[in-house]
Amino acid sequence: MKFIDTHHDQWHRCAGEDGPVSHPAAADHLLLSLEQWHAVRDTWPANLAVGVQLPNDVDVEDLAADLPRLALVALNFPKWVDGRAYTQARLLRVRLRFAGEIRAVGEVLVDMVPLLARTGFDAAQLRPDQSTEIAQQQLSFFPRHYQGDVTEPKPVFADKVAS
Repeated sequence: MKFIDTHHDQWHRCAGEDGPVSHPAAADHLLLSLEQWHAVRDTWPANLAVGVQLPNDVDVEDLAADLPRLALVALNFPKWVDGRAYTQARLLRVRLRFAGEIRAVGEVLVDMVPLLARTGFDAAQLRPDQSTEIAQQQLSFFPRHYQGDVTEPKPVFADKVAS
């Protein structure tokens, strides 16, 4: 899992409610809101990387036709106790076969990192008071799980865990 430093992130948000203020050809790696994306998707140049930030109450299947054009989908955790973005990530990876980056944003805590990885996230922007080093350690606490997940869909049985 990659941890995002907002000061050195190649993705940047776009100003304006209805889409990019300047012509999109001038900007690569724009992270747009869903509304901004809907305003520009028909004219967005195919050679420019674009990402969409989704609220956690949006049905990701509504974005299915656009997924081949997106390099990043950022899923929002407005509160750390609201786990709907886990389901969105799983649907993007398993059902919709999205191969781009899925990033967790918002109230992302180090305790969430193992489940983020298991449900399909490959990047996280931690809340500012959280430690990247501790988050990285979280990924190594449990090297195997009995239940299947996005990366290992078949369950690991007890006889294989012991070896």
